[in-house]
Amino acid sequence: MFTKREIVRKYIRFYGWVQAVGFRFRAMEAARHYGATGWVRNEYDDSVSMEIQGTEQVIDDVIAAIERGTYIRIDRMEVKTIPTDPEERGFQVKYH
Repeated sequence: MFTKREIVRKYIRFYGWVQAVGFRFRAMEAARHYGATGWVRNEYDDSVSMEIQGTEQVIDDVIAAIERGTYIRIDRMEVKTIPTDPEERGFQVKYH
């Protein structure tokens, strides 16, 4: 079990009203604000994928900030814990 201060990395797939509503840029702003690293990108099935690294609390704060975004509606998330990337710096929007 993780404590709130341990650094973890998660792969999250968001479903709902998450494309063409500013989701990726809201995610980038929130991640940078809270000090998370990783990336976010639109997927071809109208979902959005994200890899985010930080403490459990930081990740929760980023997701809460995204959900507060205008027009964004997250219906479902698939979340997997994946290995951390100690070399990663910053958070970016990725394009295919």
